[in-house]
Amino acid sequence: MKRVLVAALLVALAAAFFVLDLDRFLSLAFVKSQQAAVTDYYHAHPVRSMVVFFLFYVCITALSLPGATALTLAGGAIFGLALGTLLVSFASSIGALAAFLVVRFLARDVVQRRFGAKLRAVNAGMARDGAFYLFALRLVPAVPFFVVNLAMPLTPIRPWTFYWVSQIGMLAGTLVYVNAGTQLARIEAIGDVLSAPLIASFALLAVFPFLARAALDALRTRKRLAPYPKPARFERNLIVIGAGAAGLVCAYIAATVKAKVTLVERSRMGGDCLNTGCIPSKTLIRSANLLSQIRRAREFGVADANATHEFTDMMARVRRVIAKVAPNDSIERYTALGVECIQGEATITSPYRVDIRTAGGVRSLTARAIVIATGANPIVPPLAGFDTSSCLTSETVWDMQELPRRMLVLGGGPVGCELAQCFARLGSQVTLVEMQSRVLFREDPEVSSLITERFVQEGIRVLTNHAAKRVVRRDGAAAVVCTHEGEEVRIECDQVLCALGRKPRTENLGLEALGIGLTRTGAVEVDDYGRTRIPTIFACGDVTGGLQFTHTAAHAAWYATVNALFGSLCRFRIDTRAIAWCTFTDPEVARAGLSETEAIERGIAHEITRYHLDELDRALTDEAAVGFVKVITVPGKDRILGVTIVAEHAGELIAEYVLAMKHDIGLNRILGTMHVYPTFAEANKYAAGQWRKAHAPKRLLHLVERFHAWKRA
Repeated sequence: MKRVLVAALLVALAAAFFVLDLDRFLSLAFVKSQQAAVTDYYHAHPVRSMVVFFLFYVCITALSLPGATALTLAGGAIFGLALGTLLVSFASSIGALAAFLVVRFLARDVVQRRFGAKLRAVNAGMARDGAFYLFALRLVPAVPFFVVNLAMPLTPIRPWTFYWVSQIGMLAGTLVYVNAGTQLARIEAIGDVLSAPLIASFALLAVFPFLARAALDALRTRKRLAPYPKPARFERNLIVIGAGAAGLVCAYIAATVKAKVTLVERSRMGGDCLNTGCIPSKTLIRSANLLSQIRRAREFGVADANATHEFTDMMARVRRVIAKVAPNDSIERYTALGVECIQGEATITSPYRVDIRTAGGVRSLTARAIVIATGANPIVPPLAGFDTSSCLTSETVWDMQELPRRMLVLGGGPVGCELAQCFARLGSQVTLVEMQSRVLFREDPEVSSLITERFVQEGIRVLTNHAAKRVVRRDGAAAVVCTHEGEEVRIECDQVLCALGRKPRTENLGLEALGIGLTRTGAVEVDDYGRTRIPTIFACGDVTGGLQFTHTAAHAAWYATVNALFGSLCRFRIDTRAIAWCTFTDPEVARAGLSETEAIERGIAHEITRYHLDELDRALTDEAAVGFVKVITVPGKDRILGVTIVAEHAGELIAEYVLAMKHDIGLNRILGTMHVYPTFAEANKYAAGQWRKAHAPKRLLHLVERFHAWKRA
């Protein structure tokens, strides 16, 4: 209501201005005709004249009414160059700030809710470099100042920044116009003030802030690198520390573009993904899912099906699969690609040098650029009885040779949920403990509910709102003591598996000595280009925090490598528009972009479209009619803001939406794309169909109905 009243008042004032023909007083002809009279009044009443002129100028500017240019000329004609410039400079800046505040109050929230996704890049740029952009616009008179006043409030730029930049940026243009006003008799039209060469000069002047920023960046870089002697010649173009998902991609790209690159790994090639993460977990999950399907044989019309299994055989299969994948990440393969692979621990001793401790001693190498890709370690909470020797983690669980009868999984995130269901299907009595109010807390509540319901059906005990405090061990068994609603709860088990997330691996890298900052979560702090505080040192993957997935690590690694090798020529900002992930429970949970919860929390206007898999033919044939596809779109439009899929093969189904989001493909085009029948992929098309049905043109359909009736007659 406040916005409506303010808008109505502004419209009324603007309408009155034109209805009463007040704009004639702000024409160049009127100013010239009244110059002598107004000048005489000014000499008789100087203070009153200045106050009236100042306030009138502020009002005209605040309401974005035409006439500010004529007023500026009048200021020069009446008050002279010095005083006229002073009055016009402050009046125009204050009026611009008033217009800024009014537009921000009336429109910013509405615009950001409706177009927030499209404006994301603009918002990020303005938050980072808004002062530079505004300064450039203020220096170019070809861009109407009132347009700047109306557009800037829709961005994240702060009011104070807007004011002082406007005050300084408009000064040059103000001087030109006020000075022209002192020669008012010679001016026949507003266009006479600005010649083409003068506009070109202002345009060149507008480039100044960007050149200044580049110069400041160069000086900042030079200052940060100054304490370290630069080698006369570099031994490598790139040194990559860590041979996990991110590090391997860095080395591969560098070798592909013929750079001389060294890859340093302290442990096993392939990192966590190959040895303790994606590959072993998905291998064991597949075996567990097979057992689950055998137990469901009657659902498929099989009267009797049984399976016996040995846990040691399944763990042996895990090792076999790792061995099959390992050659893709091996020293032999990367050496053949042209990468020098060194087994050892690396410490960065300068922006150009890395010391590598190997079995044969310490080797020192210089490089133009260095990439940190050291990954992360599982978090073990600092509580009594919790340590890596007594509790399993996502790294050590693969060393087990005996299936625990009772397993307690601590943490209801993706890893905890995957392994809890996996070990329950293998035969353990599993208790899942989560401190939050629900599992998979980053997903929408309906996702958590569906997964929790499936877990309970499979015999998993799910305890939410339980905070672990300590582990008590006696006679080879263990008990985890938790607090729940103010009371202690004791949970008996034979083995505890900690799945509480991962902490970036930054120890012994020499970062503190170089002044490379860490975030509050202990991750290496990088900019949008993957660069640390030291411009020759980059970081990517799990060590930078954020979304710790193999595919996001590989994605960031491409940008870090290209910027490290070619940043002096061209830099690429890391593209985070459509990042997807999948939790490999049964059913799988995949997401890309916004969830419904996030859209609500951020105040982003949105629509929800759901398609339930119990209507999908292929899901019915496979006895997998559980789950849904939920698409979040811009209200009234088919542009996709986010997708959540809970279904068998959700990890594969999400790919179509990732492609659509990255390339701005809407639901209408997905609906118009042929999908093979019967497949799970049809769920994507049917979800698009649900959206189309909800947005059917009712008026047109009514006309078509009447047309068909006429044809029948």
